Amino acid sequence: MHAGRNFGLLEAIIWTRRDIYKYAALAVAITLLYELFDLKWLAVPWLPMALIGTAVAFLIGFKNNATYDRLWEARKIWGGIVNASRTWGIMVRDFINNRHAAMALSEKELKAVHTRLVYRHIAWLTALRHQLRQPRPWEYMTKSYNVEYKRFFQVPEEQVSLEDDLQGFISDSEKQVVLGKKNRATQLISEQSRDLKQLLDQGLIEDFRHMEMENLLKEFYTLQGQCERIKNFPYPRQFATLNVYFVWLFLILLPFGMISEFEKLGAHFIWLTVPFSVMVSWVFHTMEKIGESTENPFQGGANDVPITNLSRTIEIDLREMLDETEIPKPIEPMNNILM
Repeated sequence: MHAGRNFGLLEAIIWTRRDIYKYAALAVAITLLYELFDLKWLAVPWLPMALIGTAVAFLIGFKNNATYDRLWEARKIWGGIVNASRTWGIMVRDFINNRHAAMALSEKELKAVHTRLVYRHIAWLTALRHQLRQPRPWEYMTKSYNVEYKRFFQVPEEQVSLEDDLQGFISDSEKQVVLGKKNRATQLISEQSRDLKQLLDQGLIEDFRHMEMENLLKEFYTLQGQCERIKNFPYPRQFATLNVYFVWLFLILLPFGMISEFEKLGAHFIWLTVPFSVMVSWVFHTMEKIGESTENPFQGGANDVPITNLSRTIEIDLREMLDETEIPKPIEPMNNILM
C-alpha cells in the first residue's frame, strides 16, 4: 500500500505505457488507411460507438465498486484482528493468575504461561499472513506490468519461509505439528484452546474467564474465515473476463468512430483522431485496470492491505504488554510502499 504519497499521473502513465503504445499504433494505422489509402468505408457512425461506450462505462463503474468493496472489507477484517489481538493480550495478562489455582505458580512461571499464549497468537498471525500471500491462479501479480512494478518493493512472505518466521514463537515440537497440517493458522488456534483447557484444569483460570477467552478464539476463527473467503473466492470471472473483452471491443472500434467526426471539421483535422483516441482509450482501460488491481486485497500488491505491517504492529503491542524490552521495530515502507 502506498504510504505518504499519491499514485500520480506520471506513475499511472508509466504503469500503462505498453497499453498506450497499442492505442497509438491502432489509431495511427486506422488514420493512415483512411486518409492515405482513401478507405472511407472504415468510418463507423458515432451513435453505435456512443452506445457501446456508455455500456462499457457502466460495466467499469460496477466492477470498480465491487472490487473496492472487497478491498475495504479486507481492511475492516484486519482492523478487527488488530482490536481482538489487543484484547487477547490483556485477557492473557490479567485473567490467568493464582487466584483459583490448586497449586500456585511463581511469578516467573506465570510470566512463562502468559508469554506462551501471546507468542502462539503472534505465530497465528504469522501463519495467517503467509496463507493469505500464497498465489491463486486468478490473481494478477504475474502479469508483466505488475512483475515490472514489483521491482520497487518486496513481499516479506516471499523472502522468508513460514518455518523461519515461526522460530521463537512456538516450541520446535509444536512447530513440527503445525507445519504438518494443511491449515496452519487453524491448528494454532486449536492449540490455544487446548492450552486454555489445561489452565482451567489447573485452576489458573476459572469457568467464566475460560469462556470469555474461548469466545475470543471463536472471534479469531471468524475473522480468519472472512479472510479466507475473500482470498479463495475470486471476483466472479464472468464479470472480470467479459469486462476486459467489452473494453477492448470499444477501444478497437473507437478510432473508426472518431475519424468521421474529425473529418467534419476539415481534412486537416483527421489526424486529431490519434491523440483523442489515445486519451479516451487510456481513461477507459486504466479504470478497468484499477478495478483489476483491487480484486485480490491479500496477494501482495503495492495497493493491497498491508497485513505484514499490521501483524508487526500487533506483535509490538503484545510484547509491550508483557513488559519486554527487546521489541522489533515497525516495518518501514520501501519506495513509499508498505506491505
